[in-house]
Amino acid sequence: MAFNENKTPAADQPASEFKDQVIYVGRVTKVVKGGKNFSFSALVVVGDGRGKVGFGLGKALEVPSAIKKGIESAKRNMIRVPVTPNGSLPHQITGRFGSGSVLMKPAPEGTGIIAGAAVRAVMEAAGISNVLTKSLGSSNPHNVVRATFDGLQSLMDPYTIMKNRGIDQAEA
Repeated sequence: MAFNENKTPAADQPASEFKDQVIYVGRVTKVVKGGKNFSFSALVVVGDGRGKVGFGLGKALEVPSAIKKGIESAKRNMIRVPVTPNGSLPHQITGRFGSGSVLMKPAPEGTGIIAGAAVRAVMEAAGISNVLTKSLGSSNPHNVVRATFDGLQSLMDPYTIMKNRGIDQAEA
């Protein structure tokens, strides 16, 4: 089973290759003497669809500015995710952050992405097309996305495990 090993750094890829998706936009109102001041925060996921994905939080006085800041933050915080040839995960994993946890299981070809909105956005951005997930605990989009990333960072592909154990790939 071959895994994708795209070794192209984020700096070498043009910005047009990344697709971004806004997961959550929050509005905060501050009441002051002259009226109300609004500010917005945007939780954004960015990925290349081939195993690189990142998330970011942007805050600004207008929604488009908050989204733009979130995209820039996500591009700076990208991680590499091992994806099997059938577009699934190499093994089952549970990611945890705060009171939220996300269970992610590999699925056979044709299953699709069985996930809630926040986890679905992360999986689509990463290029994972066959996966079963269950969000446990917190349903806050920030906690769910961070728990998903915790799990994805913990994934290991078989070649890395073989290398760490000193096993030759030709033997296996």
